[in-house]
Amino acid sequence: MPPIHLSTNFVFDAPGVYAKYDYTRTANPTRDLAAEAIAALEGGCGAVVTSSGMSAIAVATRLLSAGDLLLAPRDCYGGSYRLFSAEADRGTYRVRFVDPWDPESRRLARRLRPRMIWIETPSNPHLRITDIAAWARVARDIGAICVADNTFLSPVNQRPLEFGADLVVHSTTKFLNGHGDVVGGAVVAADADLLEDVAWWTNAMGASGAPFDAYLTLRGMRTLHARSRVHEANALRVVDLLDRSDTVIRVHHPSLPDHPGHDIARRQQTGWGSLVSFELRGGREAVEAFVDGIEHFALAESLGGVESLVTHPWTMTHASMDEPARVAAGIGEGLLRLSVGIEAFEDLEADLKRALSRAEAVAVPTGEAAARTM
Repeated sequence: MPPIHLSTNFVFDAPGVYAKYDYTRTANPTRDLAAEAIAALEGGCGAVVTSSGMSAIAVATRLLSAGDLLLAPRDCYGGSYRLFSAEADRGTYRVRFVDPWDPESRRLARRLRPRMIWIETPSNPHLRITDIAAWARVARDIGAICVADNTFLSPVNQRPLEFGADLVVHSTTKFLNGHGDVVGGAVVAADADLLEDVAWWTNAMGASGAPFDAYLTLRGMRTLHARSRVHEANALRVVDLLDRSDTVIRVHHPSLPDHPGHDIARRQQTGWGSLVSFELRGGREAVEAFVDGIEHFALAESLGGVESLVTHPWTMTHASMDEPARVAAGIGEGLLRLSVGIEAFEDLEADLKRALSRAEAVAVPTGEAAARTM
């Protein structure tokens, strides 16, 4: 196992003689190992490791200048939406939110000529699929930087650089670390010039990850492929359970043949992933009944850890979006998102069945309710 280099500074050989390491904010041996591993997994020329997924996003968007346009998905992660909107409000750059799964958005991009195109596929929380190769072609034609947030799948199940993306962003807090005990991020670059720019901004902003966090992320990545297999096996069985429930209006998962992005996902993904979202009959009341008494699905934010989580996007991950923005993104009060962990499926199944039963008790169908009043 590699050592943890906790040193904040390193000895110079002489004044003005710079070695590879001088100050840990700029470079650190342990963090470099983590960056090399992430870059190798994604097939990039290199990577920077940051203090969080949001700092990775902030560093990537520092490549934009005042007046530049960022084209971003309407249903992106709530934290991304908040950052993009706030930076646009203060004039750092401009932002336009679109539906990237709609081919019309690509035609719009050719007219607007954004400087950066932001891809999040599958999207958060609806798991909508964006065609990376198609958007990368648009970016190349108009001279834009194509950035793909690959947090939801990890390089085990998707490698956006192979489809033409210029940068890949990760919240390493999620699948790469996978144990719910460290917060971090990463930006992987396809070429050396972009990597140099991203590394410069990471150092200038003080966004670098801590050595101990990098060490824990390295530890997590050693089991990434093994964990991913169990995550997905459990998730596919959860999808089947939810899809057969009368209490569930709709299940969102690209493995389902009727999912709008199913064919694209088959083409650009090597796995279906373990994030599942679904909509309950009965709205907010059904949601509260569902999460009341859950045992194995903890009501918490985050995803990609060994533990199973349930999240209510309306009040949690996307609460920073104003209500009109949430509605426009299709996020309702009856929507729940599951991050399926690696526990014994029998335990997860029993938990979900109990939760669905509680939700069903309050989700009286409209027609049945009307019949009772006649």
